[in-house]
Amino acid sequence: MDLNWLRDFECLARTLNFTRAAEERNITQSAFSRRIKALESWVGRPLVNRATYPIQITDAGRQFLPVALGAISQLAETREAIRDAQGGGSGFVRISVLHTISVNYLANRIENMQRDIPGLRTRVVSDSLSTCCELLVEGAVDIMLCYYHASVSPRIDDAVFTRKNLLTERLIPVAVDARAGKDGWNLSTNDGPPIPYLAYEQSSFLDMVVESTVGQKPMNVETIYVDGLVETIKRRLLHGSGFAWMPETAIAAELADGTLVPIGDETWCARLTIAALADPTSFAPQARELWDLL
Repeated sequence: MDLNWLRDFECLARTLNFTRAAEERNITQSAFSRRIKALESWVGRPLVNRATYPIQITDAGRQFLPVALGAISQLAETREAIRDAQGGGSGFVRISVLHTISVNYLANRIENMQRDIPGLRTRVVSDSLSTCCELLVEGAVDIMLCYYHASVSPRIDDAVFTRKNLLTERLIPVAVDARAGKDGWNLSTNDGPPIPYLAYEQSSFLDMVVESTVGQKPMNVETIYVDGLVETIKRRLLHGSGFAWMPETAIAAELADGTLVPIGDETWCARLTIAALADPTSFAPQARELWDLL
């Protein structure tokens, strides 16, 4: 059992539409369908009648839905009670954030803000986009930091949550200078052997941004490695294993000293906005101060 399966089923039961539910859950429709089927396998009965339009929840699904909702709610409440009892919640400003933003942006910002806000205490949860969104919607965190892109963005209720854009950066295809120069790597050229490609996990946010950027352009590349973490891909990148699309903040030092170089012009780059989302009406005083300084 995966808690995400329960959240997926709740979303599908509410929307009665696989496409809309997958968009709301920030995953591809094929991945969403696989997770619903996995839940049905775990329960042992079909929960959704796919032969009708719109789809219908089966009798077994209607019986299971309140149990799923209760489990989600009880787990969230118990988690918060445990955190508060252990000092991990009370008095802390709670932030959910994508891992790469946490490492390359938020850590430095918090360091600076602690000088401006006496006694500031923060609890940061670095995780996937879907988990960060869930924590915000459930009220388990005060603020969420994530990426926005013109064609790939989290679906968050604008009527409830306020968005503040913090920084715009590029997602750049780069490689180690020595390897790129020696082998003549250039995404705009399809001559020569394929360029080894270090890719993001399929259906992850950055993978979808890359797919949106590449579009129908032909690429003479060969995927040799797939990972979900920017920092892990960066390690292989610096070893000269291949090329990868990297957020500019994650490779600022390497771009400045020439260790890494772009292997494509601006048409191969994407623009990402680091944004913060929150419901300011629910802020405690320190959360308000931090939000104002972000």
